[in-house]
Amino acid sequence: MKYEESDNPVVRGARVVTDKLHDILGGLFTTTELSQALTEIIKMDPNFCREEFLKQCERDIIPNILEAINQGDLEILEDWCFEAPFSVLATPIRQAKELGYLMESTVLDIDNVDLTTGMMMEQGPVLAITFNAQQILCVRDRSGKIIEGDPERVMRIMYIFVLCRDQTELDPQAAWRLLEVQARDRQEQYL
Repeated sequence: MKYEESDNPVVRGARVVTDKLHDILGGLFTTTELSQALTEIIKMDPNFCREEFLKQCERDIIPNILEAINQGDLEILEDWCFEAPFSVLATPIRQAKELGYLMESTVLDIDNVDLTTGMMMEQGPVLAITFNAQQILCVRDRSGKIIEGDPERVMRIMYIFVLCRDQTELDPQAAWRLLEVQARDRQEQYL
């Protein structure tokens, strides 16, 4: 007979106390999706450190991806992305190139990099990070006329990057790939 099925008054009383403690403490001691993802990452890379990962995102991963997008560098972008996000990001870049547009966008600053959640997916462990980027966004046609953006305006954009640890890549510095990207809250920054 199982603990949950017992009619014994002592066992039922213990079950009530256990249930109350679980209700009060909630999932405090349960495994979260983030902790499962981090556990899997540490199995692949025993030297993984959350703080170092966020520094790597701020100094390497984010700037490389944003600059590849801003400069229309499909080769670098493809290296940093899984197929689906690459296809989504590459389509407008290819269209702009076909029309002869010049991309003059620049990343000025990246801040507030934070790990918000994690989970296990088919591709492997996935971590979602948020950050703000100050960027100048400008696209010109062949004659130099501004089609989109303004080279004199600094925009503050909040991004969400979902990064997946490529399980086939042995080098932990090169193992993260973009699985999804969202840009939110574009606001002009006044200097």
